[in-house]
Amino acid sequence: MKNHRSKIIAAIVILAALAGAWFYGGNYNVGSGDTPQALAMAGQGGAGASAGEGSAANATATGAGNADPSGTGAAATQPDGANQATDASAGQANQSTGQATVSSDSANADTTAPADADAASTDAATVSAANGQAPSETSPAASDAAPTLDRYQTEPVPEGKPAPVEPQDATVGDDAFTVTLTVRCDTILDNMNLLNKEKHELVPANGVLFPTTVVTAYEGESVFNVFQRELKRARIHMEFRNTPIYNSAYIMDVNNLYEFDVGELSGWMYKVNGWFPNYGCSRYQLHPGDEIFFVYTCDLGRDVGGGWLAGRQMDD
Repeated sequence: MKNHRSKIIAAIVILAALAGAWFYGGNYNVGSGDTPQALAMAGQGGAGASAGEGSAANATATGAGNADPSGTGAAATQPDGANQATDASAGQANQSTGQATVSSDSANADTTAPADADAASTDAATVSAANGQAPSETSPAASDAAPTLDRYQTEPVPEGKPAPVEPQDATVGDDAFTVTLTVRCDTILDNMNLLNKEKHELVPANGVLFPTTVVTAYEGESVFNVFQRELKRARIHMEFRNTPIYNSAYIMDVNNLYEFDVGELSGWMYKVNGWFPNYGCSRYQLHPGDEIFFVYTCDLGRDVGGGWLAGRQMDD
């Protein structure tokens, strides 16, 4: 019995010694907010965040990076190691903030950089609108305020110029009058190197496909009505397509000379009385004595005396 008692006492002494070593050895958690680890975390949005100071970078800037665990934002006394850890955390936060700023700048650069891309897309739209159909997009560089477009993407017509008349609203009557019609492709002669050799024979030596001719038009008819009828009569191949967005016919080719045949800025345009309208040829209603010209451009109209860039007239 004495032997058993001795063993029990020895076991109790050993357990007491182990408990004392554990307690006084520093493994006992006195309070999560009092340890160096907890105080260092306050600089990463722990207590500082609960005090409403936001991110670690903001907390450091406002002095809340060393906030006490109560979340009041008051400064707390910390071991040197905690301060170092807080400073390192704040430094990392500031570095991350700096990277965020750089990323933001890059995003802004991406937003403002494509000025050339916008110009290129506008040029493409202009080629597609070479018959007078205004581009669907307006370049920001063209004006500070975007103009008011009608339902068919047309800007206001310049003062003194005829407004478009929608084909569905036009009534063709019996009253006849005369206009003149001319179709030329002179510009191709200066760019034959860009034209497929198989099509060289399609370009007249003088660039005239349909010489200036007095033709008959009827009340309510459009440029397209007369153009289509006269080319068919002259047995000149002409292809077009209807473009609902512009509510007009678009001339794709004349005499098998197509848009883009002489470069990406090439195509057919029309003008009446020296003016290149900003709407399609089937929306231009004719009047007695009108002079109609269809011309092939190799440079967005700049090589034929005018053109459309971002829906605006530009002259040489």
